[in-house]
Amino acid sequence: MTDSGFFDEVFQVVRVIPYGRVSTYGAIARYLGSPQSARMVGWALNKSFDGRGFIPAHRVVNRLGLLTGKHHFGYSDTMRQLLESEGIIVENDQIQEFDQKFWDPVKEMPEAEG
Repeated sequence: MTDSGFFDEVFQVVRVIPYGRVSTYGAIARYLGSPQSARMVGWALNKSFDGRGFIPAHRVVNRLGLLTGKHHFGYSDTMRQLLESEGIIVENDQIQEFDQKFWDPVKEMPEAEG
């Protein structure tokens, strides 16, 4: 699979993350069958800002619930503000009640029709 094919698959998953929930780079990579590719999910999300339509990249955080990608949003507070506008509490770049806000695509994505 090419990087752009993988990136497109990342974008498809991220678009499904429900409002008010977050997922992780690693959870998305596991769902896509590439559990060692969490960093590549991050690279894909870095490219999500170049005119591909709305991709809610702000809903993807690291495995501990930290806003490690916040510097890619133009301003350091943009990611936090977007999450807080969805009712997610963020303190010191950490999602509060992370285990309750976490959305795991492996468990919650609709099955693909084959």
